[in-house]
Amino acid sequence: EQTVKALGGLDVLVNNAAFQIHSTDFTDLTEEHFDTTLKTNLYGYFHMAQAAVPHMKPGSAIINTGSVTGIEGSKHLVDYSMTKGGIHAFTRALSGNLIGKGIRVNAVAPGPVWTPLNPSEKEAEDVSQFGAKTPMKRPAQPEEIAPAYVFLASPQCSSYITGEILPIVGGY
Repeated sequence: EQTVKALGGLDVLVNNAAFQIHSTDFTDLTEEHFDTTLKTNLYGYFHMAQAAVPHMKPGSAIINTGSVTGIEGSKHLVDYSMTKGGIHAFTRALSGNLIGKGIRVNAVAPGPVWTPLNPSEKEAEDVSQFGAKTPMKRPAQPEEIAPAYVFLASPQCSSYITGEILPIVGGY
């Protein structure tokens, strides 16, 4: 409501929140941890979209941040992978639901990106190897991912694109 009042409307919603903690043993994940992961990674996107849609007009866009882990899974991020796969399904389902209103819904699914989330709970050796398994042998920088959001937000560039998951993973 504050955003709409201050800016006079809402054309683009970018859902970009995440919680993750690596775990080598699936059975070590607690109910509290699982709840935090789901509430941050799924509930937030759902509630933000639900609050934003009434203020959006035809040509508006919702862009969800998914992850390559939602496509491929990660054995050390089981709960996180599950939520990111859920975000991809939410993106596709919501795009069909909102197409009649002229609102496009897409997702960006980055691979390793150098953000504070990634090194925050890793050992120094793991941080130094972060992204090394990509074809480019490094993680992306946020500014290398940002243009995908601009592209999907732009009605001039992506007016015929909805329900898509755009992986940005440094090559296959």
